[in-house]
Amino acid sequence: MNPFHWLIDTLITLYIWILIANAVLSWLVAFNVVNPHNNIVRAIGEGLYRLTEPALRPIRQVLPSLGGLDISPVILIIILLFVQRLLYWLFY
Repeated sequence: MNPFHWLIDTLITLYIWILIANAVLSWLVAFNVVNPHNNIVRAIGEGLYRLTEPALRPIRQVLPSLGGLDISPVILIIILLFVQRLLYWLFY
């Protein structure tokens, strides 16, 4: 496997897991499972927000409002999986 391909593939996979963690944390905060005023939860949430928001913001601007449902992480994950498969197809 090409080291460059391996690095890009690993970074895409890591970013997908960060998106999933951000979605799960937002659900836990919304359903009052975790306290958002806790310093650790706030620090983790802020870190995940800063990592994911630059990629999610353009998608949210294009998508129509679906009420309280935010499907932008799902759209971004599908795009990242497409890029991952495309890179695999290009390198092999």
